[in-house]
Amino acid sequence: MCGIVGAVAERNVVEILLEGLKRLEYRGYDSAGVALLDKDGNLKRIRKVGKVKNLAEAVEGETALGTTGIAHTRWATHGGVTEYNAHPHFSSSRVAVVHNGIIENYVSLRKNLTEKGYTFSSDTDTETIAHVVHEMLNDGKSLLEAVQSAVTHFTGAYGTVVIDKEDPDKMVVARSGSPLVIGLGLGENFIASDQLALLPVTRRFIFLEEGDVAEVTRREVTIFDKTGARVEREIIESTVEHDAGDKAGYRHYMLKEIYEQPAVIRNALQDRVDNVHNIDALFGDGA
Repeated sequence: MCGIVGAVAERNVVEILLEGLKRLEYRGYDSAGVALLDKDGNLKRIRKVGKVKNLAEAVEGETALGTTGIAHTRWATHGGVTEYNAHPHFSSSRVAVVHNGIIENYVSLRKNLTEKGYTFSSDTDTETIAHVVHEMLNDGKSLLEAVQSAVTHFTGAYGTVVIDKEDPDKMVVARSGSPLVIGLGLGENFIASDQLALLPVTRRFIFLEEGDVAEVTRREVTIFDKTGARVEREIIESTVEHDAGDKAGYRHYMLKEIYEQPAVIRNALQDRVDNVHNIDALFGDGA
């Protein structure tokens, strides 16, 4: 299960991104990467196979800085476990994309884009997202408009975050079948595939709904539904105390999950089953 973290702020966001990835390590992954935009619009990418700590060491060694950035942990589906298949993926060194899910029609998209002169540097389905967005930007669309137009070309499930070198103060995110949550800060905002990644920086969250596309800047979050209409989504104050990203003293996450099963089942059934009767909606009539 892949993990996504993104941030747009006045400060350097590198440590926020890396800490977010560390909190998503429980999901399992085989590589990790980060793309950073500084205030001058310089776009930098660092990717590594293996643990997030390998990426953190590489980032430290290159003194990477950025006020807008996206980061990702990948579990290989399309293409092997290699650095060139790790996210983020670029298009023309302008557009950077991270993505959870699968673009089912990526083969036909890839063929069409190749015929238009786009070059692929990975075996992934995700790289098609970057190139389609880039194509829309070349048509004169804004980043928001480019993503809104691009997603109409995709079949499958995706949670994706896109940044543009020529528009460095924003992220645009799109959700279809793969969860994404926006974290609200003070003069800075965040995006992640799981709120646990963002607990060190905020407790205020907006959970995107199916088909939503959102433009996220330091001071504003603007959300559009699948019809393109601007909408407001509820802001939720998180009361999460248990951090799933912590091993809680166990040797590894699988062992932790085994011992957590009674509590997980209890929490899942809470308010759905009383002490005497099953609720039909849970188990079906006559259960």
